Amino acid sequence: MRSLKAAAAAVLVLAALTGCTREGGRVDMGPTGGVPVEGGTATMALPPNATPNWIFPIGPPGYGASYNAGIQFLMFMPVYDAVLDKDKGGLTTHGPSTLGLKPKYSDGNKTVTVPLRKGVKWSDGKPVTARDLEFWFNLLKANKANWGNYSVGTMPDNVKRFETLDDHTVRLRLTRAYNPDWFTANQLTLMRALPQHAWGARTDGGRVGDFDRTKKGAKAVFARLTQHAKSLGSYGSDPLWRTVNGPWKLAGWRDSGQVTIVPNEKFTGPKSQRPHLDKVVFKPFTTADSEYNVLRSGGVDYGYIPPSVMAQKGKFEDKGYRVDPWEGWAATYIVYNFNSTHAGPLMRQLYIRRAMQHLVDQKAMSDVIWQGSATPTLGPVPVTPKSQYLSKAMERDRYPFSVAKAKSLLEAHGWETKGGTARCVRPGTGTDECGKGIERDDPLELTLLSQSGSTETTNMMQELKSSLSKAGIDLTVRQQPLNSVLGNSIPCTAKDPGCDWDMSFFGTAGSWYYPLNPSGEQLFSTGASANFGNYSDKKADRIIRAVQYSPDMKAVHAYGEYLADQLPVMWMPNPAYQVSVIRNDLRGIEQNPTVTFAPQDWYYVKKDQGGAGSEKTGSEKKGAEK
Repeated sequence: MRSLKAAAAAVLVLAALTGCTREGGRVDMGPTGGVPVEGGTATMALPPNATPNWIFPIGPPGYGASYNAGIQFLMFMPVYDAVLDKDKGGLTTHGPSTLGLKPKYSDGNKTVTVPLRKGVKWSDGKPVTARDLEFWFNLLKANKANWGNYSVGTMPDNVKRFETLDDHTVRLRLTRAYNPDWFTANQLTLMRALPQHAWGARTDGGRVGDFDRTKKGAKAVFARLTQHAKSLGSYGSDPLWRTVNGPWKLAGWRDSGQVTIVPNEKFTGPKSQRPHLDKVVFKPFTTADSEYNVLRSGGVDYGYIPPSVMAQKGKFEDKGYRVDPWEGWAATYIVYNFNSTHAGPLMRQLYIRRAMQHLVDQKAMSDVIWQGSATPTLGPVPVTPKSQYLSKAMERDRYPFSVAKAKSLLEAHGWETKGGTARCVRPGTGTDECGKGIERDDPLELTLLSQSGSTETTNMMQELKSSLSKAGIDLTVRQQPLNSVLGNSIPCTAKDPGCDWDMSFFGTAGSWYYPLNPSGEQLFSTGASANFGNYSDKKADRIIRAVQYSPDMKAVHAYGEYLADQLPVMWMPNPAYQVSVIRNDLRGIEQNPTVTFAPQDWYYVKKDQGGAGSEKTGSEKKGAEK
């Protein structure tokens, strides 16, 4: 399939991603039909140790987990997002849930005009206007280093001039011509409308003004908002977060990470986006086992089971649930810290990374640990579902599991691998020597920070540790909660006190969920904020830029093939986001492969049309919080 002239047409790119069925013009995951009833409470389980911890729609590095953005989008309408097109059955970047309408490219793709939906108001009655988008852009431009989505040369660097044409139209004059497919999918989806009239003060109690229109003022406004966002325990009472324009508003946000939302009665967006439920509770769990126990007792309406108990799916189906794997548009990997104060010189040797990749038995991990629910990650472009972004060459495993090949690579470069931990016996920078920065007798010892709370992840790390040891690589695994791993794995330099970690894993449910275009500017470009391992390669930077500029699909193929070979990270099995277990009487759930969710579409049906055991449904549950 050729590249698209407008990224809004990305609906054609990933149509295979949805896995949806169509009945009567409505696209739904799971059972449809039944007699809807208004009201009720739905409790959705969050992934293990995944506690929402950021509400301000400009998130700093380390706070980019999907559940943070997912909850924000329910209260603050995204300008663009990957949403299901119910007419065509695929994904697009604009629809009923977005503030932006179809973007228009002109001037040889050097200018993009963004029209906004009219009639949308903030919950305090003020209209949502182009000024609110300008407010976001000004804050971002002055504080880009503190934004988790920032990558040098991309938003906001690639916008030469931001113009407000009228109350409902903005125009971006770009620094050069861009690939519309990439720019809409990966740049316009970053835009947010923020309530300038409510958030535009520099100090608490100070007057609101146009302070964001100067760099100094934008820094002061941003600092104030960020300070409020750090106070997790006050989210529910802080008046800042009460000014929303989405279909939901915040009812409670506990320190534990449990978030409760209720319908925004002042919502003025499309009628199709008005909630049917009275309340939605996002419930965190420390481990998959604890969630499983609550799910079995009926304490969760929309939960998940570990892949290891897939054989028991029939028990849930007998109780009135449906079991539905939630496939993600994602890649899963272990981050190498190329600037590690301890192992940086080791990580920078491509032959060592190749040897280690040969020791990752992805097939065995998927079959035994994930019960067949994981697919291989062979490079930066997802292998499944199939898309136009994947070339034939990227479907081949360049580093199949082989202890012999791993040992051969290490021995050919001056390592003694017989018995115990491998040690460098030929230091130096020659083609048959250990490499720069590696001294004689240096051991091949590494430390890995790994996400806790998942039996599958724990078993996978132990399997990896065992495989690496067969080639003399000594791996120490240290497990931490997800937020701790993310917080401890930020970009750093070798001189930083917190740069002593060697490897990091945060992929129990997939490490990185892509926008529609799976380019890697946020992950692998030099200096990118989500480039946690400090990877830097001039050729990689060049071919990543080509994906951004050229509408020719050969550009993304070249990018995928090069990084599949260069191993900026260790590719690991990519599991389903989760194996969902959903009450049969809870309908309207569409498991978007970009792992966003839309509870405004959820509704209960009458109990005799698909109930779940003795649980209350619909009006019987009205107002009840689990």
